[in-house]
Amino acid sequence: MNEKDTALQLMKAARFIKNNGRVLRTINILRHTYSALSEVKYALPNVEECDYLDCINFLHSEQYIVTRNIKSKNPVDPSDCNYEDIEAKLSGKGIRLLAGKIEDDLIEV
Repeated sequence: MNEKDTALQLMKAARFIKNNGRVLRTINILRHTYSALSEVKYALPNVEECDYLDCINFLHSEQYIVTRNIKSKNPVDPSDCNYEDIEAKLSGKGIRLLAGKIEDDLIEV
């Protein structure tokens, strides 16, 4: 791997960590209720859609957010669905992370 590729990989990793925090904090704005992921995305215009989806999938797989289908209210895995059909809220673990009670080096709080 050349220097340019290495630099691009490091930049992408740093952006992922920063974006995870931004997505989590944005979902937290209405943490007492679910927020449609399409509306959360509107609040993050500087985050590319593919980066946003990476964050949603990571936050869900690490159990920082709970996701469900907007219409049926059944739990869903975001990697199996169109994010426009999903709503999310912070889990107890996500709230503890934002409150500083736990740490994750892949999320900039």
